[in-house]
Amino acid sequence: MFLKTSFTTLIVGVFVVYVLHTCWVMYGIVYTKPCNNPKGANCITPFLAGNPKLQLSIYTTLRSNAEGGHTLIHKEENFDVNSKFERTINVSLPKKTRNNGTLYALIFVHQAAHDPWHDPRQVHLVAQLTTYMVPKPPEISLISGEDKTKGQKEGQQKKLHDAATGGGARAGATSVSDHPVSHWRSRLTVNIVGDHFLFDREYLPNDVHRYLRVFQNGKKVVYLPLLFVDELSNRVKDLVEINSTTTELPLIISYDSISLGRLRFWIHMQDAVYSLQQFGFTEKDADEIKGIFVDTNLYFLALTFFVAAFHLLFDFLAFKNDISFWKQKKSMVGMSSKAVLWRCFSTIVIFLYLLDEQTSLLVLIPAGIGSMIEVWKVKKAFKIQVFWKGGKPTFLFGKLDESERRTEEYDTLAMKYLSYLLYPLCIGGAVYALIFLRYKSWYSWLINSLVNGVYAFGFLFMLPQLFVNYKLKSVAHLPWKAFMYKAFNTFIDDVFAFIITMPTSHRLACFRDDVVFLIYLYQRWLYPVDKTRVNEYGVSYDEKPKEKSH
Repeated sequence: MFLKTSFTTLIVGVFVVYVLHTCWVMYGIVYTKPCNNPKGANCITPFLAGNPKLQLSIYTTLRSNAEGGHTLIHKEENFDVNSKFERTINVSLPKKTRNNGTLYALIFVHQAAHDPWHDPRQVHLVAQLTTYMVPKPPEISLISGEDKTKGQKEGQQKKLHDAATGGGARAGATSVSDHPVSHWRSRLTVNIVGDHFLFDREYLPNDVHRYLRVFQNGKKVVYLPLLFVDELSNRVKDLVEINSTTTELPLIISYDSISLGRLRFWIHMQDAVYSLQQFGFTEKDADEIKGIFVDTNLYFLALTFFVAAFHLLFDFLAFKNDISFWKQKKSMVGMSSKAVLWRCFSTIVIFLYLLDEQTSLLVLIPAGIGSMIEVWKVKKAFKIQVFWKGGKPTFLFGKLDESERRTEEYDTLAMKYLSYLLYPLCIGGAVYALIFLRYKSWYSWLINSLVNGVYAFGFLFMLPQLFVNYKLKSVAHLPWKAFMYKAFNTFIDDVFAFIITMPTSHRLACFRDDVVFLIYLYQRWLYPVDKTRVNEYGVSYDEKPKEKSH
């Protein structure tokens, strides 16, 4: 007991240190020490302090270094750094871009009435207007074979081209390929730091250094406007597939000023997303992380960080206590074996569904680990032993004692009542989906039908355990430590359900579990555990372990 408590205390201590260290790092990111002596030699003064007349010019080019020519697509005269605006323009696509090529944008902020290519006081950045992604496969009616998705896609592309060309161009049908094809980023977000911040040379942040352009003005060192392109605002939902007939596409140019602290935070987040992509995260996986930062208020995001930290702690403690409980479990008295089997089946189905929907790895990886743990629980619950003979597995099931058979009778009775309601609903839902909905394949229909049954009626399979508790008038057999940690995480999942992109049915399942845990807590109050007596299973929880005789 002392070792277990010490281990848990150690984990909680590491967690507290981790949270405090992260808070310190976040403070170091958003806070920059200013120069205290404006006339000192170490100060770097802002060019914007002199209120210069500026202009914003945006060009397109086939190469990031502008070799091979460039085309002016937008010019914002009398550019005011502190004035927010949004412009929609039509961009002509070169032939190489239409043939699965790339296209870049060159953003210049320079002095008015000066050529940006020859202005010594200009700053510029390069942004990629295209990205490569595998097209989403079409969904068809499995009965009639009608490809409705294709028709919708052609209609959407026709509207898009009509908006771009005045109705004179029409997109051809795009063939679905397993290879990545060029997609158009329909949004370009530009930011400039509006603060007239005085940097100190000795405390110049490394993340800002690569965006800093300085020049000597007498004895003063002056830095040009801090220009930033927000890559986090490029979402998958805004991408448009490019084909050989696409001649023009609309581009939304969005501008707003930004604070220095927010700029530094955004730089770190962009670097983190880029690192994940280098480790193999796809555009869709990275998009889920972008959505957390872009679509969430910054203060709410800070709250989410603390919630996520506690979620991580409770996840680990629940995992530890759950594994410990089942590792020491020798009898299934008071435990619903069918509920254990159902949890195993449902977690595997949910994992396959999330895999088929190409859900974010943030959701997919924990679901896969949970599936493996549930398979191990089934092995323990049914006392399954595996023997290998000549490369073929042989399964041996253990026998039940009298108390376990009584529990099994209650479990079977509960499942009998549930089957009258559950099976017709699941079969009816699958038939309805087959007739009226469209899927990529028969496998996709099967997985979606199974997972819809799990999400919509799966909580009913948790009821046999509640029924067993009711018949035995006891909850002493349940792993309450793991349950409480999971209950905390269930309510935390409700927060994440609004932040992380996931299928709607998976989001609703988070709220469904709240009800089940509340019923478990009610039974805990209704059937309190007296640890000073030996319960109906011959176990006393206050009984000290017997010492081995020497």
